[in-house]
Amino acid sequence: MCVRYPVSSTSFVCGSPRAGREPSSHWTTTRRAIIIPLTPPLPLHHSHNLDASAAQRTATYVDVAQASGIMSFKRTFSSRLLPALKTGAVPRRQLSRTPAAQADFTHTQLIAKKHSTAQHSTAQHSTAQLIHARKIIGGGIVGLSIAHHLSLQPNTSTLLVERHASVGTETSSRNSEVIHAGIYYGADTLKTRLCLRGRHLLYAFCEAHGVGHRRTGKWIVAQTDAQHEELQKLHEHSRAIGVPTRWVSEAEVARDGEGVRARSAVLESPTTGIVHVHGVMTALEGLLGDQGGTIALNSRVVAVRPLRAAAGWEVDVQSSSSSPSSSPSPSSYEARPPVSPTTTTITSDTIVNAAGLGAVHVHNMIVPPERRKTPYYAKGNYFSYSSPRPNISRLIYPAPDPGAGGLGTHLTLDMGGRVRFGPDVEWVDDPEDLSVGRARLEQAVGEIKSYLPHVDETCLEPDYAGIRPKLTYGGAGQMGDNFNDFVVRLEEGYQGWVNCLGIESPGLTSSLAIGERVRQLLYGP
Repeated sequence: MCVRYPVSSTSFVCGSPRAGREPSSHWTTTRRAIIIPLTPPLPLHHSHNLDASAAQRTATYVDVAQASGIMSFKRTFSSRLLPALKTGAVPRRQLSRTPAAQADFTHTQLIAKKHSTAQHSTAQHSTAQLIHARKIIGGGIVGLSIAHHLSLQPNTSTLLVERHASVGTETSSRNSEVIHAGIYYGADTLKTRLCLRGRHLLYAFCEAHGVGHRRTGKWIVAQTDAQHEELQKLHEHSRAIGVPTRWVSEAEVARDGEGVRARSAVLESPTTGIVHVHGVMTALEGLLGDQGGTIALNSRVVAVRPLRAAAGWEVDVQSSSSSPSSSPSPSSYEARPPVSPTTTTITSDTIVNAAGLGAVHVHNMIVPPERRKTPYYAKGNYFSYSSPRPNISRLIYPAPDPGAGGLGTHLTLDMGGRVRFGPDVEWVDDPEDLSVGRARLEQAVGEIKSYLPHVDETCLEPDYAGIRPKLTYGGAGQMGDNFNDFVVRLEEGYQGWVNCLGIESPGLTSSLAIGERVRQLLYGP
């Protein structure tokens, strides 16, 4: 039997229909939206490493939908963890399947109650009186930002659907955590416009909500005359779009370079910074909860189709554990799968496809064959560095290579000051291929030593990897041949569908601006 939830005045944000491996750890939230796992989620164990005030937790249990007799929700609130967010000391949640860990789980849970055949002998579908306003597919930082912005629209409500047991477990958890200045893309591109706006919004958001961040600045270093010419173009482009950059003198490099080598030139980007990404997602999740937003976890979107009799959408969602294969192949989305006994069908006025690595698959569920796309994946490998020397206080990037899939294997810092190098670019067929081999490290050492010659190779180790969603094979992340721009648009020929495709770097920096743009596309300025 298919459980159907009629929804009025609705938008829908969907989570990735693909599986992504869970990172080794993720983070708790300050406050919770109503979170509805369609099946019991993976139990989580909390370790509280906060000060006394931040560690206090208050739980409130709210039973809703009692009149329908179909389901009940347990809604749990946590006290603010802003002191922890400011320092980046958010408690980690380790994945565990033990009963003890399950007892400590504080997400909201949905319990679907069975109905007797006698009571429902003539009914094909159970109906819960749930009212939602927008549906968003994708629980990464972009989906959370969109859900937050749409939840601010009066007289509506928002449902965010995510296939994993927690938000932000794919690309949002596997990146450099850099706030970009926005200087690598053409002036008329969405990447530039959204990155410039997003940088301003993100710094302000972090200040307002106590999220850990730091304006570290960035040095872009050139070793050859050709690279110097690229820096000159970058400097002129930055001035044209109103982003400050400055040349760093040889004397300053020698005095303050911290072991950095630049044979030809150094260009500084003072507005570049770093951010505690999980802190941003924590704050967004809490704000969504404040506005009455709903998050459905462990919920994989398997079909999306326009309503035939009226404006709106139907979305079929399966619990993540309902299928033997949690990571369907791309070909499995070419035809809509039949509704299974474990499928929930939800209706909505509007939908937003922010599914990240799975966004092309959601797109292909809806459009005719001639408009379907092929997803491509560029893996970025990262490498940890355990030596205290050299002691670096800013980000170091090699000069850009126009047409490349990334910005080179650069040096970044986390909020704890830990040095890491990456990402490189490795084209892969499987978006779940998150292994980092020593062969990739050996290839990266030469590039790292070109600008940091005294790095201790013995202290470099393979660390983690992230996947960039690309719209073309070999697609460039910056200006040059085969440049891939963001796609954030109302899809032609469909009413109430905003499509977000190819959201790679600078997606984190642009996330709040993307949410703002989606709201404007649906509701106007």
